[in-house]
Amino acid sequence: MMVSGAKKGEVTAYLSLIFILFISFVGGIMESASVQMAKNYRRADMNRAMESVFAEYQKELLDEYEIFALEATYETGTYGERNIKKRLEFYGAEGMEQSVKRLSLLTDHGGQPFLEQVAVYMEEKYGMDKVKDLTGKSANWKTQEEEAGKYEENEKKQQGELDQLLEENEGELPEKDNPIAHVAGLKKSSLPELVMPKGKEVSDKQMNLADTLEYRGKREGYGDFSDVSEGIGKLDHLLLGEYLMEHFPDATKAGQKGDLLDYQLEYFLEGKGSDRENLEAVVKKLLMLRFVPNYIYLQGNAAKKAEAKAMALSLCAVLAVPAVTEAAAQAILLAWAYGESLVDIRSLLGGGKIPLVKSDENWQLSLAGLLKLGEDGDLNDGKDCKEGLGYRDYVRMLLFLTSKEKLGLRALDMIEGTLRGRFGLVFFRADQCISKIEMKSTCKLRRGITYQFPTYYGYR
Repeated sequence: MMVSGAKKGEVTAYLSLIFILFISFVGGIMESASVQMAKNYRRADMNRAMESVFAEYQKELLDEYEIFALEATYETGTYGERNIKKRLEFYGAEGMEQSVKRLSLLTDHGGQPFLEQVAVYMEEKYGMDKVKDLTGKSANWKTQEEEAGKYEENEKKQQGELDQLLEENEGELPEKDNPIAHVAGLKKSSLPELVMPKGKEVSDKQMNLADTLEYRGKREGYGDFSDVSEGIGKLDHLLLGEYLMEHFPDATKAGQKGDLLDYQLEYFLEGKGSDRENLEAVVKKLLMLRFVPNYIYLQGNAAKKAEAKAMALSLCAVLAVPAVTEAAAQAILLAWAYGESLVDIRSLLGGGKIPLVKSDENWQLSLAGLLKLGEDGDLNDGKDCKEGLGYRDYVRMLLFLTSKEKLGLRALDMIEGTLRGRFGLVFFRADQCISKIEMKSTCKLRRGITYQFPTYYGYR
């Protein structure tokens, strides 16, 4: 059957329309793919540039402390976001307008970015076994601190009762061969010299607290990174203590030349401006922690209680008042426990260990030795009992009882001091070190198309 010319024309027109639509559709797809490819190229350029920039982390900070950070002044001491933008251009992100959408510095929010890196590093290094072990130990640490506080109050109360009885009976105890008066004098003397083992000098290093992160005005980041940050909980607090003990010296481990302070763990605990002040404050805490088991031992030892009673009778012979004698005997036991605690600290600072519970075999100080404590002939540096807790075990406990924010910022203080003093990086400031950043990039594609996209990078 023959098709008329008119019909042929209609079919041709219809097919032409279909062909044009098809060509337009294919062209649209190709244009869309081309634009998307251009976008992908721009994103790839930016990602590559961002990774290259963050590969310029501060090497000494990583080598010494396992912490990644981008030192944003590039060793000039002059901070500016323009420094980052110039490096992005250098690494291939040219032809884009860059702006910082959000920024996190190591010191933000009490040093949280620093704490997060520490937590991740320690968890990867030790795993959960270490955490479980530390969690088991930490259960009693708060209790020990509370018990020490109660016994300190009890000591003051009993001393007050003795003073009141002496006043009521218009009497006083002799100064000679009096352990109560002798220990009262020791408490007024310099604790660092009193507890430092023979042959070891107390460090006299000092620092200006006005330059520390707790007190100086510091640069702050901006923007919320909660969507990419991990919270800091009790688990991280325990691991933080282990990290600090691994990377910073204390009074038993000499610091190096150029360090800001020698007793850095003690600084983390107390935040004072000199090694001497920090050591003294820590020793006071340790004395109370050691005083509790020592006093409990004396109260349960009939022979030593009888010895204290006999000395009290000798001191109170003139007064001959039973109540005064009994109060004096208790005060002697308190003084004896304090003296034993001083010897314990000497042993700890000398690298020895002290048992948690005292016995006849490991008790160190006689009443006669108590009267010589702190004198020229005092040679008692304590014993190493092999089994028990060392100085760093007690420091671990105290670190756990100190807030994470204080520990984090004070650790960054020591990191700043070490990198400046030991490595000569005088430009280094922790509040100029970038941990996370998100950039907003704006670029022009062909035919006037503008493309905006974010790029995030963060150390962890």
